Amino acid sequence: MNLLATTSTVAISCYALLSTVYKSAQAIYAMKSDGQALSDDVPDAGALPSVDIIVPCFNENPQTLSACLEAIAKQSYSGTVQVYVVDDGSSNRDAVRPVYDAYARDPRFNIILERKNVGKRKAQITAIRRSHGALVLNVDSDTMIAADVVTKLALKMHDPAIGAAMGQLTASNRDDTWLTKLIDMEYWLACNEERAAQARFGAVMCCCGPCAMYRRSALLSLLDQYETQLFRGKPSDFGEDRHLTILMLQAGFRTEYVPDAIAATVVPDRLGPYLRQQLRWARSTFRDTLLSLHLLPGLGRYLTLDVVGQNLGPLLLALSLLTGLAQLAFTVTIPWFTVVTIASMTMVRCCVAAFRAREIRFLGFSLHTPINLFLLLSVKAYALCTLSNSDWLSRKSTNSTDKARENVISLNPVVEANATGVAGSGGPIRKGSVTRFVDVEDV
Repeated sequence: MNLLATTSTVAISCYALLSTVYKSAQAIYAMKSDGQALSDDVPDAGALPSVDIIVPCFNENPQTLSACLEAIAKQSYSGTVQVYVVDDGSSNRDAVRPVYDAYARDPRFNIILERKNVGKRKAQITAIRRSHGALVLNVDSDTMIAADVVTKLALKMHDPAIGAAMGQLTASNRDDTWLTKLIDMEYWLACNEERAAQARFGAVMCCCGPCAMYRRSALLSLLDQYETQLFRGKPSDFGEDRHLTILMLQAGFRTEYVPDAIAATVVPDRLGPYLRQQLRWARSTFRDTLLSLHLLPGLGRYLTLDVVGQNLGPLLLALSLLTGLAQLAFTVTIPWFTVVTIASMTMVRCCVAAFRAREIRFLGFSLHTPINLFLLLSVKAYALCTLSNSDWLSRKSTNSTDKARENVISLNPVVEANATGVAGSGGPIRKGSVTRFVDVEDV
């Protein structure tokens, strides 16, 4: 056996061993949490914490944004809810203005219009510093949450040791293309395998941006670190959900997953946008994995295995693939052991997923394997080599440390804040529909 064949065989054998141990442990811990649904007993409205829902948006499709806000308006939560929609300097503001006008008449909704694009993270912070609810729910503008999501997440946050909790994500446009079908299954696996297993240890490593709730007291203590995140001396303007989750874990809070809090989000329907999204996510994962390494001993041995499996596994798989392809090119022999091993592991994983989800469609997730092998591994390798690049890729890049004084327009009703910048110190809700200017540095 030549060197290339030996290297490919050894790499795929190590990958198979690591993946088997990792995925077996993951499945066991994820299955243990399958039956842990929240109680249906809901406290009286007066005992429920107030919730602020923050929806940052940038150049969002008006129909998509309207569906998002309509789902929020229909929440069955009995406690106090305020909604803050932050338009981050959209260039299609004339198109979405009718949506804003419609919801500005609802006393629960506060519409904030940034004069220029400042980035999703700063748009969130603008709303956080102007609101005052005990809990803060971040919702992406292309996401529709089920009517009981606020209730489910708020009940989970009843434990003061929990700093953040996320719901289960699905693809709202699942039936559009073959890719959206695969992404929907990918989301199910990410939530009900990866996050569910991590939640057994109170350490979900990324409370996903489309639907994640935070405890305000914890959030305020971390806000400066969140706002000023740097990587190699440069501002970081993406991966805000993973970074904020890691900050919560660093501060000693638990982070949880609530599988029956369902949020449907729009996913890419073409390979180009999907790969750009994966590149951005890969950079964020690598960056915050470095940040979280020192936390692993205190989070349990499984979390260490989880990080090793997610980061070392793809490297072993890539090495096996490259040497296998080189073997095919130079010796015109097929690396059968590598091919059979990958195919076998793919079918086992798909069968386990189909069994757990009780849906035969998960057998079709095997089609994701060639995408992973020939596209995503390359994307991850490129991400690792370009970690300092903070380009958003799907939107205009912004400088999150820009200290220029920016103005925002607020459509009433809005919670006013004084010039100290302390959240929760605002005045009463104003009635009527008025437009006014507020200096963002005074918020």
